[in-house]
Amino acid sequence: MKVRLWGVRGTTPTTEKENLRYGGNTACVEVRLEDGTLIILDCGTGLRALGKSLSSEFAGRPLQAHILFSHFHWDHVQGIPFFLPFYQKGNTFFFYSCLRRGPHLQKTIEALMRPPYFPVGMSIMPAERHFREVAESPLRIGGAVVHFAELNHPQGCVGYRLEADGGVLVLATDTEPGSPVHDRALRDLARGADLFLYDSQYTPEQSEGEKKGWGHGTWEEGVRIAREAGVQRLLLFHHDPDHDDACVDSLVAQARRGFPNTTGAAEGMEFCLTK
Repeated sequence: MKVRLWGVRGTTPTTEKENLRYGGNTACVEVRLEDGTLIILDCGTGLRALGKSLSSEFAGRPLQAHILFSHFHWDHVQGIPFFLPFYQKGNTFFFYSCLRRGPHLQKTIEALMRPPYFPVGMSIMPAERHFREVAESPLRIGGAVVHFAELNHPQGCVGYRLEADGGVLVLATDTEPGSPVHDRALRDLARGADLFLYDSQYTPEQSEGEKKGWGHGTWEEGVRIAREAGVQRLLLFHHDPDHDDACVDSLVAQARRGFPNTTGAAEGMEFCLTK
């Protein structure tokens, strides 16, 4: 299982030069399995660059991909109108929502491209699209077994655990500690993961102060989960747009004191997960 990060920022994309080492695009993760299955986790602004790369790679050959949404806040769906493969005939996409509540998946996605938000509707996109709302975990996609669990975030969010090709990837974005039910579910999801992407948007001081109740985590909680769940590698993910590269460096350094195998997620990072 190969993993590539196309967007690692939270809340809103940033273009400040002080943020560019980690990257300014919002959440988007590409997963490739040995059997050729392509899975995309979230569709933030990083999806645009992924789309350009895929269009160049496939160059007229049909493309099939599976798209999993953690939830539908702007920073996780902003890239959809700008994903070039949607506009190419012969491509096929499967959209999945594993939220147990909330709006209908197809209507939610199509609403992003209706007036007055966007001049081009999804109805003119020649790519074939299928929408699936999944209530029971796990889900099977190609050679992957996908477990999911509800996280503690306003209006809901789900975390994903992908088991494939002998490796385990866990994405837990947009989650705030403090809810016992959600905290236990997240630790179960992360158990023994090779790569654990965790929402570390706020500092512990922000999380206990002005940002309490906003639905995001900290490096401190990421370290706690990684140690308790036996994670192999922790990636601090979903960086705050107001945290520049130097700030993220500082958060990573603090996290490494409690969990040495910690890295700050950055655009372009690639990982190969096998046993």
